[in-house]
Amino acid sequence: MTDHDAAAARPWLNAALPVDARVDLLLAEMTLEEKAGLCFQSMITIGDDGGLAGPHPVFGLPSTEEAVVGRHMTHFNLFGETPSGRWIARWQNELQRLAASTRLGIPVTISTDPRHSFSDNPGAAMLAGAFSQWPETLGLAAIRDEALVERFADIARQEYLAVGIRVALHPQIDLATEPRWARQLATFGEDAELTARLGAAYIRGFQGGTLGTASVATMVKHFPGGGPQKDGEDPHFAYGREQVYPGGEFELHLRPFVAAFEAGASQVMPYYGMPVGTEHEEVGFGFNRSVITGLLRERFGFDGVVCTDWGLINDSVLMGEPFPARAWGVEHLTPLARIVKVLDAGVDQFGGESTPDQLVALVRGGEVSEERLDVSARRLLREKFVLGLFENAMVDADAAAEIVGSEAFRAAGEAAQRASVTVLTNTAPTVTAPTRTPGAPVLPFARGLRIYAEGIAPEVVAEYGAVASAPGEADIAVLRLQAPFEARATFFENFFHAGSLDFDDATLAQVREVAAAVPTVVDVFLDRPAILEPLVEVAAAVTANWGVNARALLDVLTGVAEPGGRLPFDIPRSMAAVEASMPDVPFDTPDPLFRFGHGLAL
Repeated sequence: MTDHDAAAARPWLNAALPVDARVDLLLAEMTLEEKAGLCFQSMITIGDDGGLAGPHPVFGLPSTEEAVVGRHMTHFNLFGETPSGRWIARWQNELQRLAASTRLGIPVTISTDPRHSFSDNPGAAMLAGAFSQWPETLGLAAIRDEALVERFADIARQEYLAVGIRVALHPQIDLATEPRWARQLATFGEDAELTARLGAAYIRGFQGGTLGTASVATMVKHFPGGGPQKDGEDPHFAYGREQVYPGGEFELHLRPFVAAFEAGASQVMPYYGMPVGTEHEEVGFGFNRSVITGLLRERFGFDGVVCTDWGLINDSVLMGEPFPARAWGVEHLTPLARIVKVLDAGVDQFGGESTPDQLVALVRGGEVSEERLDVSARRLLREKFVLGLFENAMVDADAAAEIVGSEAFRAAGEAAQRASVTVLTNTAPTVTAPTRTPGAPVLPFARGLRIYAEGIAPEVVAEYGAVASAPGEADIAVLRLQAPFEARATFFENFFHAGSLDFDDATLAQVREVAAAVPTVVDVFLDRPAILEPLVEVAAAVTANWGVNARALLDVLTGVAEPGGRLPFDIPRSMAAVEASMPDVPFDTPDPLFRFGHGLAL
């Protein structure tokens, strides 16, 4: 078929027409089943051989062919390992060829959760894979540089575009006002104004001034702010479903979203939580009409795509364990009734679901009008046209191999890792290192010393000094710790670090033993604001990081690079202080050990 014949058969392919006209032409040709398919977005994986995947029993996913051809789905969240740009690009082109073979040839929109953060966790690190590696969002917030955040987002945009990823399921612009909350690592911290400024810069880097063919659309989350969780528990689970505002700060949590909308954010994701004790219905935000239609659509005038968080409708099995739908406040409703309530709230797309047949049944049964379905279908199609997917769905695998994880992009990411390191203390306590002058700074320390390290591979330590096998044989010790969390009952729950912020007795005893033998630097991965006072009392120096590889850290500790990090939240004095604070109010723990903005130069 020639281009002229294709345009005649499929007039919506005429790029000279206005986007809205193209949407109307395509929508008029779509069956009910095809429209319903648009409204579902589930995870997708790459096959073991780099091709299209079969069914995924662990996550309950259908085969790619069944999802695209059988269920008419055209939106997918890429999950899993990404070993090379070329590998992803070839897979996405095969996926787009499958989509092009369908009756209307609607291209697929590929989305992803964040993929650029450095992590020592193999499960998380595989997501970065071939991409350049940067500190987590909290680390970007610690640097406090809008230009750097925009540059990061622009680099991520280029890498995503190269492999065909067109929607970023981020930034996360919730305020980290509850110190125990498990999701704050991906936020910009506790301060509303800093979050608003950096969130807007992030969106500009991904989308540009306006959404277009060179953009990656951003899905800001979690409207209307997911931070104020009761007791810091997360609403992925029933025990964390309540979101509370004892300090009356509901409006404060909206401020970053106002800035995001002004920056042109294309999509929005509501959170799982259900507001308790507010003017709004006590149901999860994805079911909440006064929040989605009243606040988001009417008050803020948002007419972009709204997609639910994953798994609001149907119960499932995850990693072999039952995983109920996050239908908080409407657990009593059937899955079909939940779909009706989500659509009535003003949402367009069901995240983490792959059952368009349920929506088809509702329309055929008269419980949802096809006109209502068309409202959401138009929004979803419009974005595909604006992104240029109908003209350029395929990508260049050779170019992807050059762009993704390029030397320049990796260097930029590692420079940001170094800059994000935050020095909290740098004076030797009198109880340790008696041969040192009390109060003398230990950082930076010279290369070539005998170094005892925990949490750093010996071969890396050897690049900076002699490897000491015991603290008593060393000139200095470097211990890397993870902020504490409580173990929970299921495998999936333990991806969410929740509960007490106190280090356990064994960890503290080990730090004290090492610090008594040698001047000791303790570096803590602060995915939550841990209770650091017991470490500060004995360590010669304490640093914080939010995703920094060992070489980047040691570059800072030895003075090769300057630390630029400043705390993006307060560090509480004790768990009693955390428990006494109000989860919706920032900077609310009494007498914090370190305040927002603290960070020492070397």
